[in-house]
Amino acid sequence: MKDYEQMTRLLCKIVIFRFENFRCCGVRRHSMRITMSQSFLALIIFGLLWSPAFAQKMFSGDSQPPIEVGVVALTKQDIPRTYTIPGRAVAHDQAEIRPRVEGIIESIDYDPNLPIKVGDPLFILDDASKVAAVASDEAEVAAAEADLPVAQAAYDRAAKLEGSGVSVADVEQARSTLASAKATLSAAQAALDYSNVELSWTTIASPLDGFASAPNFSVGDLVTSGQSDALTTITSLDPIDVDILETSARILKVRRQAEAGILKMNDRIPASLILETGEVYKTTGSLIAPAYTVSTTTGTVALRFQFNNPEGIILPGMFVRGTVELGTINALLVPQRAATRETNGSLSALIVGDDDTAQTINFEDEGSWNNSWIVTEGIEPDTRVIVDGLKFVKAGAKIISIDATVDEDGLVQDNSDASATEE
Repeated sequence: MKDYEQMTRLLCKIVIFRFENFRCCGVRRHSMRITMSQSFLALIIFGLLWSPAFAQKMFSGDSQPPIEVGVVALTKQDIPRTYTIPGRAVAHDQAEIRPRVEGIIESIDYDPNLPIKVGDPLFILDDASKVAAVASDEAEVAAAEADLPVAQAAYDRAAKLEGSGVSVADVEQARSTLASAKATLSAAQAALDYSNVELSWTTIASPLDGFASAPNFSVGDLVTSGQSDALTTITSLDPIDVDILETSARILKVRRQAEAGILKMNDRIPASLILETGEVYKTTGSLIAPAYTVSTTTGTVALRFQFNNPEGIILPGMFVRGTVELGTINALLVPQRAATRETNGSLSALIVGDDDTAQTINFEDEGSWNNSWIVTEGIEPDTRVIVDGLKFVKAGAKIISIDATVDEDGLVQDNSDASATEE
């Protein structure tokens, strides 16, 4: 309404300007009279055309012809229920190597570029003090072994002569001496065993298969037992574990859907990965450890999946996106191109009403599948959703619906054209 009023005022100004211009320029009265008549005639016609009644008639939906639109009829179907959620790779096995005895590093016997096996030597420490300790303990064992037969013989004689020149107290003393000799031998043997173990610790070997990081110490450095700094870190890359983080709220929702029969859970829950480059990892993994606690800072639960990683593509600490397939859900698929996200988070779409007019509906989604929203409530089956011609249609407009389909790329295909081609 404001537009035609502004146009009318503008035309009046033009007519007045022309009238003043003609009068100032001395145009002949007859010519000016004709020009003024034409201008006022144009003004009258323009005012009639742009009157409120005419404008209302021109822009009312009743005067517009029905608009052809492409529609898709919705049907319920079993849809794979998947969630794409963030995750982070963690090592299946990882060990920080620290010395168990004090010593000076004599050699470093591994290559960080090559894989290592269990038992492969990593660091060799100076073992002179440990060799000496072993020799000393061996001497103690030998002395104890020499004393044991003497104590045994003394006890045997005392036991035979008990009551004939040997008192009970002498027998008990001999028995005590024998037991002490046996204990001394056992202690010496234990000390020798521990000395041998400490001697073996001067060769620091790998406890697992994997790859060793570059050494943090060099030959000639003095290392001590239980030091805080690790000599190196051994990481096993195959298999690799991935912690996928899911919100506790969504886990509760999934459980409720499974209990209600809306969601049919898989016996085995597989997962696929999308790497940081957008590449889909070629191997699928399986759930090995569900979490039983919720993070107090993020409100998420870490679900651990395991993947084969023979080429070492996935490294610990790498961020990934995991697509987890929980099962199947019986729902409707609403093409995403037909829906609009409202400010409150809900979705809206235009559908074909009973009187062949466009109508707006609002609904909630349960996620997405390919190029469609998954909907379990808010839309009835067989509802015809408008997917094409949305730029020219508003709620309440008369429409002519044409059956269409939406392909894998989200593009609309006219079914009527396809059927005509086949005929």
